[in-house]
Amino acid sequence: MACAGLMTSCKESFLDRPSQNGPTLDNYYTTAEQVNGATGLLYNTIWYEYQDKAFHAIGEVLSGNMYTGDPKYNSFLNFTVQSTDEQVSRSWYAFYKVAGNATVLVQTFEQKKSQVSNPAFLTQGIAEARFMRGVAYFYLARIFGDVPIVSDPVALANSGDYRVPKYLQKDVLRFALEDLKYAEENLPENSYQPGRVTKYSAKGMMAKVYLYQADYANAKAKANEVIASGKYTLMDDYAQMFTSSKVNNNAESLFSLQWLASGGYSIGNPIQAYVGPGPLLKPTTGAGWSAVIPSIDVLKSYQFGDKRRKGSVMEHGFTRSDWKNVNFPNGYMYDTTWTSSNDDALKIKTPTRSNALKYIVGPGSNGENINGTSTDICTYILRYADVLLIYAEATLGTNPSTSEASALTAFNKVHKRAGLGEVTSLTKDVILKERRVEFAFEGDYWFDIQRQGFDKAKQMIAAQERGTYNGDGSINHNAPVITSASQLYLPIPQAETVSNPKLNEPAIPYYK
Repeated sequence: MACAGLMTSCKESFLDRPSQNGPTLDNYYTTAEQVNGATGLLYNTIWYEYQDKAFHAIGEVLSGNMYTGDPKYNSFLNFTVQSTDEQVSRSWYAFYKVAGNATVLVQTFEQKKSQVSNPAFLTQGIAEARFMRGVAYFYLARIFGDVPIVSDPVALANSGDYRVPKYLQKDVLRFALEDLKYAEENLPENSYQPGRVTKYSAKGMMAKVYLYQADYANAKAKANEVIASGKYTLMDDYAQMFTSSKVNNNAESLFSLQWLASGGYSIGNPIQAYVGPGPLLKPTTGAGWSAVIPSIDVLKSYQFGDKRRKGSVMEHGFTRSDWKNVNFPNGYMYDTTWTSSNDDALKIKTPTRSNALKYIVGPGSNGENINGTSTDICTYILRYADVLLIYAEATLGTNPSTSEASALTAFNKVHKRAGLGEVTSLTKDVILKERRVEFAFEGDYWFDIQRQGFDKAKQMIAAQERGTYNGDGSINHNAPVITSASQLYLPIPQAETVSNPKLNEPAIPYYK
């Protein structure tokens, strides 16, 4: 059924059109099952080009949370990203693919409404597709700033005229909010299948968009609606969320991408292939390249006693008795005691002597499904912890500090789960630090830096350590400086500006 929603690429990377040999309105989308099958595609493979490497390159390497020496990520470490960069084009392609697929489904379901006696299942399908389109444009606006809005990709493709203008970022965000508002009004209160989005998923994403816009009143209101629903809670075991697919779609997840290891390339989650250590994964899965690793700066940001460090990072002494392979028949131990290249090949030699733990499920000895480099574990896009911290920050608003009770309650739920004592006052820096360690390696911290504006972002980046450890334990320092507000966004891919010169022109309003 999911294949019914598949698109085939047309000339421009952000335009997708339906297969001419696919089901027609006359003989398909007549049941909820058929509609659900089509919308199921929106949670998986069309996100892959972003999830694969750009997820970490943008959200983590650019933000200073991760170090890399890998050429596929390296330009993001020192702010030398060019319009020809592979991760730039893959991000652009992925989000327009999500938006294009979602838009075609919206149009198809709208047309089908007149052919069925009770179109409620079609309205729900439209809401699900508009949720995904809204999220895709939210990412596009944050990553690229001013971008095209393609409201009818099929008509545009058929016209042969691909000269689409850029629209102002504020209008792209408004467009995203309109989609999310429709989703909020028409999605069910509870998931009809595990992992499906609900009206509270939409409310939570709206809160995140409003926070990005510094619309604190609306951000607080929407976050509060999610909190007051009582439908979500924090997971007791923070680390388990990110190391086991068995807790996919748990009580903390409002929206996550769904992966299937058995599907192979672009269907399974590839993250552990890039972030995992080779001695653990290479003998059995061919993965474990340590392409991106925790930065020295993010390691220093954890407060003493913060349980999230052990739930997010592998450092010397980390063990998992259930992670077994030919190298570790009695369970895995992370050992960084190497001193030279002649040391035991099973010892870790990453430049920060650490690896990210999030989204690593191990070599499959503990019942996790592993297929080459693919796993089943979901990718969290919005967690309840985010909603709580959005509420706290929105309550703070533009004030220098707050001790408002409900804001402290929301913040301390997240803080106390980490094993830390309650705080009695909140500032923007306190909240940003909490967000950094709570969501480390989840592809989000760059957007927290970016939304502070150029001056604050420049200050935050200049204070970071993006270097590596030398063999004697000293630091080979690296502290890049951003010099222009334009560096807060990625350039539009060169291939797009060549084929569509309008993308080189100033952005125009979308709403008249």
